Amino acid sequence: MSGRVPVSTYRLQVTAAQDLHMCADLLPYLHDLGADWVYLSPVLAAEPGSDHGYDVVAHDHVDPSRGGAEGLAALSAAARRLGMGVLVDVVPNHVGVATPRHNAWWWELLATGRDGARASTFDVDWDAGEGRVRIPVLGDDALDPASGAVEVDTAAGVVSYHEHTFPLAEGTTTLEEQHYELVHWTRADHELNYRRFFAVNSLAAVRVEDSQVLADTHHEIGRWFREGLVDGLRVDHPDGLLDPRGYLDDLAGLTDGAYVLVEKILEPGEALPTSWATAGTTGYDALALVDRVLVDPAGQAPLDALETRLRGGEVVWDDLVHERKRAVADGILGSEVRRIVRDLGRPDGDPEAVDAVAELLACFPVYRSYLRPGDDTGVVHLEQALTHARARRPDLLTALDEVHALLEDPEQPAARRFQQTSGMVMAKGVEDCSFYRWSRLTSLNEVGGDPAHFALDVTRFHDAMGDRQEHWPHAMTTLSTHDTKRGEDVRARIHVLAEDPAAWEAALEELLALAPLPDAGFGSLLWQAVLGVWGSDPDDVLGERLHGYAMKAMREAGDRTTWTAVDDAYENAVHAAVDAAFDWADVRAVLDRLLGWTRAAGEANALSAKLLALTMPGVPDVYQGSELAEQSLVDPDNRRPVDFDRLRRELTDLTHPKLRVTATALRLRRERPDLFSSYAAVPVTGEAADHAVAFDRGGALTVATRLPLGLARRGGWGGTALALPEGRWVDQLTGQEATGRLADLLATFPVALLVREDR
Repeated sequence: MSGRVPVSTYRLQVTAAQDLHMCADLLPYLHDLGADWVYLSPVLAAEPGSDHGYDVVAHDHVDPSRGGAEGLAALSAAARRLGMGVLVDVVPNHVGVATPRHNAWWWELLATGRDGARASTFDVDWDAGEGRVRIPVLGDDALDPASGAVEVDTAAGVVSYHEHTFPLAEGTTTLEEQHYELVHWTRADHELNYRRFFAVNSLAAVRVEDSQVLADTHHEIGRWFREGLVDGLRVDHPDGLLDPRGYLDDLAGLTDGAYVLVEKILEPGEALPTSWATAGTTGYDALALVDRVLVDPAGQAPLDALETRLRGGEVVWDDLVHERKRAVADGILGSEVRRIVRDLGRPDGDPEAVDAVAELLACFPVYRSYLRPGDDTGVVHLEQALTHARARRPDLLTALDEVHALLEDPEQPAARRFQQTSGMVMAKGVEDCSFYRWSRLTSLNEVGGDPAHFALDVTRFHDAMGDRQEHWPHAMTTLSTHDTKRGEDVRARIHVLAEDPAAWEAALEELLALAPLPDAGFGSLLWQAVLGVWGSDPDDVLGERLHGYAMKAMREAGDRTTWTAVDDAYENAVHAAVDAAFDWADVRAVLDRLLGWTRAAGEANALSAKLLALTMPGVPDVYQGSELAEQSLVDPDNRRPVDFDRLRRELTDLTHPKLRVTATALRLRRERPDLFSSYAAVPVTGEAADHAVAFDRGGALTVATRLPLGLARRGGWGGTALALPEGRWVDQLTGQEATGRLADLLATFPVALLVREDR
C-alpha cells in the first residue's frame, strides 16, 4: 500500500433515502464520534429501486438516485475538510440484469449475440445454448406459445413478457431468430448457460480478467482516484473472479497501490494468501474470534443434547454441510456443475462425470482454491476434497481420479471454472441453508464462522491476535455488517444461553408447549431470534420484523417450505407462534422471564465485544447505528434507516454505555495511534481470572469481561487482579485512576480502556 491507511471506518448504507448529499451532512457526526474514514456501500448506477447497490447496471457514473457525481464530490469535499478518508464498496464480479433496458451492455449482448461487441464482457457458454443465451423468466402461462403471454412488437423493436422487456435483433420479427431464448424459470437449475452471482439469475457475471472488460467496469472508479475523491476500496466477492490475485494486482495499478480490502470468507485455520495486493479481509474472521471468546464452553454439551432431542437425533455439522452443499450442486447450481463437466470435455449429460464434480464441490473444505501456474499451494484443498469424496463415494473412484487429474492443471478451463464455483456451493449450502437448520447456539451461525466451533479460550484468542498484529495489522475488524445474520447485540444476548442452558431449555419447552410448532428444532432457532430482539421496538414494528425474519429463515432452511414451493400450513403455524409472542400473555411472560436473566449479561457481552473489536489489531469498522444497541436480524432488517438525530443527541453527553465505549475507543485510536502499535496479553490472576480478557496494544490497555452470568453467580471478582505495568493508569471511560483489582476497575462498566499518564 502506497497511500493512506485508515485508523477506523464508519459504514454508511447509501440509498435514495440516504443519498450521498445526506451522507455528507452526517460526516461531522462521524468525525465527532471518532471515525477516521467514511465507508460507503456501492454507489455506481444500480437497478432502479435497489436499496443495496450490488446490482450495478452502469460503470461510467455514480447512481443519480444516490446523489450522482455531485453527491460524491460533495461528500469527498466534506471529508477532506474534516481530515477524513473515503472508502467505497465496489462490485467487480457481476452486474444487474433484472431490467435489460437499464443495462446497456446486457441489452447489446441480447441484441447482437456471440459476435457482438459485448460477447466478451459476459461469461456465456454459447455452444451449450445452441448459440443463444437462455433467460429463465417464463412462468406456466407461457408454456403454450398460443397463449400470447410473450409478445413481439416489431414497431418498438422489443419482446415483452409481463414486466420483462428484451430487444429484437435487427432485421428480425420472431422469437426463434433472437440471440437469446426465453425459457421457463425452472430450467435455470440445470440449463442456464451464463455465469451468475451464486444462484441469482438477475446478477450476471462479467469477465474482469479481460483487459477491456476491466477497463470498462473500472472507468468511473479510476476517475475517483485520479481526481482524489476516494482513498480506498472494499472488493465484493473476490472468490467469484477467475483470478482474484491478478485482479487485485490490476486494481493496485489503477489506484496506485491504494488501501484495498477483500470480502473474503476464511474457514477456521485458513489463511488469506499473502501474495494478494490487499490489506486484508473485511472482518468476518475477526467477528468470529470475538464472539467465541465470549461464549461459555461449558454450555456446549448440554446444548448439544438439547439440539439432538429437538431434532430427533444427533446432527453432525460436517454431515449437514455436505448434505446441503450436495443438494445445492445437484439443484440450484446444477448449471454450473454441468458447465464444468463440459469444460472437462465430457457431455453434460454424463451422469458419472456430473456426480463426481458435484461430489468434489460438496467435499471442498474452504470457499475456493487459488491455482496458478508455478504455484501449487491451492492443490492442498483439492487433495483434501478428493480424499473426502473417495471416502464418501467409493463407487466414483475412477471418475473422481479423472476429474481430479484435470483440475490440478491451473490452465485447464475446468480447473478455473471449478475454482469460481466452489464458493457458490459453499455459500448457498452453508450460510443460506445449513445456518437455518442448526440451532444449538444461533449467535455462532454467522458468516465467516463455523458453528461447530463453539468457544475460544483466552490463550487461543491472544494467539490469534498476535498473528493478526504480525501479518494483517490493517485488515478490518467488525461486529455487524449489511450481511450479518444477527446484529452484534442480538448475538451478545444469545451468547448468555450457553451460561445457563438448563434455564434456556426449560423456557424453550414452555414456549413450544404454549405455541406449538411442527419442527421443534426450527422453533429453537426462532425463539432465540425473538429473545435477541425482544424489547427493541414497539410491538407492531417488532412483530413485522419478526414475521419477515421467520419467513426468510424457514424458506432458507428449505426442509419444510421453500421460496418456490410454499407450504402454507407450516408457514401459518410459524407465523402463529410469532403472533403469540405479542398476543398471548403467558407467552409474553416466558419471554419476559428470559429477558430478565439475559439482558444485563447480554449488555455486558455487547460492551466487551465492542471494546475488543475497536481496540484489537486491525482497522475497526462501525456499522451505521451500531454505536447504540444493534438488534437487527438478517437482511433486509439490518439495512433499516438509522435515527442519526438521536445519535447526535446521545453523543453530546455520552451517557449511553455503548456509545461511550465506541466514541472513547475511536477517538483514542485516532488521536494516539502510537498506543496501538503492538500486541501483548496482560495476565489476570485470581479466582475469577477466566472471566477477563486483557491486552496491551502498546500503551492502550483493554480489559473486558467474559461470561458475566457466571461471574455474578460466583459473587463477583473477589481478589482477581490485573498485572498492570508500572505507572499511573487511567480508565478513559470513567476518568478514574486504575488499580489492578478488577472489582474496583470494572465497578462502573464491565470494560475498561486504560492509558498510562504521567503525574
